[in-house]
Amino acid sequence: MTAKEYLGQARFLDMRINSKIQQIASLNELATRCTATISDMPKNPNRGGSRMADAVIKIIDLQEEINRDIDKLVELKREIMGIIKAVPNVEYQTVLEKRYLCFITWEQIAVDMNYSMQHTFRIHEKALKEIEAYLQSGE
Repeated sequence: MTAKEYLGQARFLDMRINSKIQQIASLNELATRCTATISDMPKNPNRGGSRMADAVIKIIDLQEEINRDIDKLVELKREIMGIIKAVPNVEYQTVLEKRYLCFITWEQIAVDMNYSMQHTFRIHEKALKEIEAYLQSGE
């Protein structure tokens, strides 16, 4: 795994969490649209529960998954932060933190640091080399 792939894990986990949150919103919408059908006909014993109950169960399961993923994300960010802190250059640390922990765009990083895009990319490339060396040293 390259340094860039290693550092990028947090972004993908964050995107998965956001996707699951959107799924919960969709299921909540479905659950609130569910209506009960009142009938004097006997119910089929083989038929499952209501759509609302199914939606609520799915929502609860997804919320538990999200909580586990959030715990993983927090731990992964803590681990990544430790590796970024191992880079001695503060400028490199800042670029890496903004990109891989805060998920800020390259344009915004360049503006925040008052650098050109090219200079920002150069700093990033050098910082990745430092991370790569650190990861390969196995410290």
